[in-house]
Amino acid sequence: MQDEPEDTPDINARIAARVRGLRGSLGMSLEDLSARCGVSRSMISLVERGESSPTAVVLEKLAAGLGVPLAALFDDPALPASPISRRDDRVIWRDPESGYLRRNISPASFPSAIHIVEVVLPPGARVAYESTSLHDRDQQIWVQEGRIEVTVGETTHHLAEDDCLAMRLDRPIAYANRTRKPARYIVVIASRGGQKVSAGALY
Repeated sequence: MQDEPEDTPDINARIAARVRGLRGSLGMSLEDLSARCGVSRSMISLVERGESSPTAVVLEKLAAGLGVPLAALFDDPALPASPISRRDDRVIWRDPESGYLRRNISPASFPSAIHIVEVVLPPGARVAYESTSLHDRDQQIWVQEGRIEVTVGETTHHLAEDDCLAMRLDRPIAYANRTRKPARYIVVIASRGGQKVSAGALY
């Protein structure tokens, strides 16, 4: 993964379109989504207009309220469906709060029950996700470089290079890098039952 996102405005515009489109497909008002995810109506409006750089925590809450995994908010539904994801086509996003970098690896808009994401967690960074509504999804974390702590519910797992952790997305999850070096890991998210869905569907 590159060190810096190349086009932050572009990814913010993509996130804005995804949140706005998914909310519209559900027939939800701003107030409805706010009530479901715990994010203020004004913040959701700013995100949908591309006038805010939301944190990973805010985006995860929005994704949970919309019934999709966080990774789905970074896909571009305007791209034609293809079974191939090219390196040069992937967009890197930086969390403005923790500084962590993420990019979707899986082909965008292609029907699949699996979503692969690459993450780089900077030294000293911590990201905590509180939503527990995605009971129908499994997730695995495969460490490529460095060391991280992953707390699932009340249990903390210490992962070193090449370790892999499996979990269900039904409890709060926190990621922490207590070291002085960046940690890079792969996240694999799968819908239970293996049902194939498109990136624009609720999965």
